[in-house]
Amino acid sequence: MRDSFNRMIGRTRYVVFRLFLHLGGGEVAPVLGVLNSSARDAIDADGELEVLGEGLVEICETLLRYDEYWLSASNQGDIFWDEGEAAGYVDELFTDSAQRFLSQPDGSSASGFDEPLSVPVTRNVVVMITVAYEGEVPDLETDLSNVQGLKEGLKALINLHYQRKLLEIYVHFAPAQLGDELTSDQMLQHYPELIPL
Repeated sequence: MRDSFNRMIGRTRYVVFRLFLHLGGGEVAPVLGVLNSSARDAIDADGELEVLGEGLVEICETLLRYDEYWLSASNQGDIFWDEGEAAGYVDELFTDSAQRFLSQPDGSSASGFDEPLSVPVTRNVVVMITVAYEGEVPDLETDLSNVQGLKEGLKALINLHYQRKLLEIYVHFAPAQLGDELTSDQMLQHYPELIPL
């Protein structure tokens, strides 16, 4: 009833959405390459929304190609009629995602040239996508803890970019640094909201 009234008086509907997707298996390392490449592009573009959107499209398309490696997922979000409240919730989700285990690169470690080159195979990757958008997108405003719903949700994120309705885009992922591993125990401890697909 409140949504109908707000629409009737012409207020803008803002949605803040976050998706968690866990991919597993010995073949998921290329996903990390796409995530790191998009992160570098976003940094180089100084957060320009168009570049972030293009990176989001590339990430979503890659995740759709790797659907056989999807193990678990979850999503959350809320609807706002006030832009300031929506921005506050985006900040809250951003901070939470950034504090997740292994989701931030460690810039303090100096790499030693005398260390042997040996990198463990990444077997678990968690992608956290947070967006804010205007309007209504039923494919995102539902439970995405099933394969078909998740596919539709990723396609809806792509469409939001092309429809120019995205207001904020943040992508975090773990592990964020080459050579780090995310074990099954760490998954349970730091990503408890994930639901098996």
